[in-house]
Amino acid sequence: MHSTYQRTLQERPLGPRRVIVRLRVRRFFCDRRSCSRKTFVEQVGGLTERHRRSSVGLTGWLRSIAVELGGRPAARLCRRLRLAAGRTRLLRLLKAPAVPDRAPRVLGVDEFAFRKGCTYGTVLVDAEAGRVVDVLPDRSSETFAAWLQDHPGAEIICRDRATAYTKAIKEAAPGALEVADRWHLLQNLSAAVEKTCHQHRDCLRKHPGQEPELTVPEPVSMKLPVPELPRTQIIERTRHRYEDVHRLVDEGWTISAIARRLNLDRKTVRRFRDTDLDQLLVSARDRRPNGVLEPFKAYLNARFIKTQGQVSGTRLFHEIHERGYRGSRQVVRKHLAALRAGTAEPVRADIPSPRKITSWIMRPRETLTESQDQRLLQVRLACSDISRACDLARAFADLVRHRRGYLLLEWIRQAEQDAPKPMQGFAGFLRQDLDAVIAGLTPPWSSGVVKGHVNRVKTLKRAMYGRASFELLRTRILTQP
Repeated sequence: MHSTYQRTLQERPLGPRRVIVRLRVRRFFCDRRSCSRKTFVEQVGGLTERHRRSSVGLTGWLRSIAVELGGRPAARLCRRLRLAAGRTRLLRLLKAPAVPDRAPRVLGVDEFAFRKGCTYGTVLVDAEAGRVVDVLPDRSSETFAAWLQDHPGAEIICRDRATAYTKAIKEAAPGALEVADRWHLLQNLSAAVEKTCHQHRDCLRKHPGQEPELTVPEPVSMKLPVPELPRTQIIERTRHRYEDVHRLVDEGWTISAIARRLNLDRKTVRRFRDTDLDQLLVSARDRRPNGVLEPFKAYLNARFIKTQGQVSGTRLFHEIHERGYRGSRQVVRKHLAALRAGTAEPVRADIPSPRKITSWIMRPRETLTESQDQRLLQVRLACSDISRACDLARAFADLVRHRRGYLLLEWIRQAEQDAPKPMQGFAGFLRQDLDAVIAGLTPPWSSGVVKGHVNRVKTLKRAMYGRASFELLRTRILTQP
């Protein structure tokens, strides 16, 4: 034995009291000449570690707290728990687990945003085990290809439709089976259906469909005056935006630059660039006011005509209240006064929005209510192109839900022959990535587990307020179960 000395350790607290352990440990000589150490100190199993002033149990506590909370929040919690640990010490305890040398057999890859629209990262997931394998600092094809070359072994790669990942897979893992994400396929299909509905709004205006809730014969003497609607501000704003966007496009501005200049979202700029002015004006003209009374105006007008104006506002209020109206009585009285003065605006045709029609088409028919099914039938009777898009969309959704990838080529041929232009564009989009799409509609693998981890990554990122380093974010992602 060489000598002894006293070692002081911080242990887990006992209730509100801090616990300090003082040990008398021994130092020994090492008799082996080949050993680089001349002396060594004994360690107490389950209590001490080399160069640490806290017990094994307390170190585990601190590491778990740091994994869950990060630096400063973990330090604040430690102070409340009477644990002497600052943020620097807590961050030092975090160590990312080593990444295996080989990639998992089924690898899932997807992007996540550090800052939406600006910088992105990549998360890699073992789709069989359901755990994150690694996190990359960007979404470039070079970074992903380098990772695949350093970690061979992936036989199946589940990805979205991003071209960067496709390019990396073809370069670094050409033998892997690429599986396109089914959720993105349905999302792209939904966008094509909605664009078709936007392009055929005029058909819906000519055949609005649903009748008012109460139909009564109109006495000749009590016909409601229908004032001509003036140009609304939203129509003028739509026209000016269309002119501004196209002027800047002609000058060579990019979508992002136009969005910053006009203070618009990039999706809005792209819609104004790609849509005809007439279609934009139709959408603006059909935009409904958000008044709480709007769904009940047809009923109120019909009751006003039937009673030849001899009806009180209180009575009408109680009638529509039984039908679901939750507004004030004063709103009903004002509308009734406008009817008597002949200044009330006419009830607008109940035209379903393109987004609502798209939701009816994309949902399984058995999940629609009887009213929704009837409204969709009226829309299909009013426009043959929307009806054709509905048939194709439901057929494709059936391929996705039942994984009938062997029927995809036939569906693409039908869509390319007689479908509306947006649906033809979607079919051409599928043909460009045909093998991956067929694989996405055939085996059981998908990017669903990857999407779940992307949501977890977003939660961790927001908890750190975007001020932590990439290494800390990566460590927390890989360490948490």
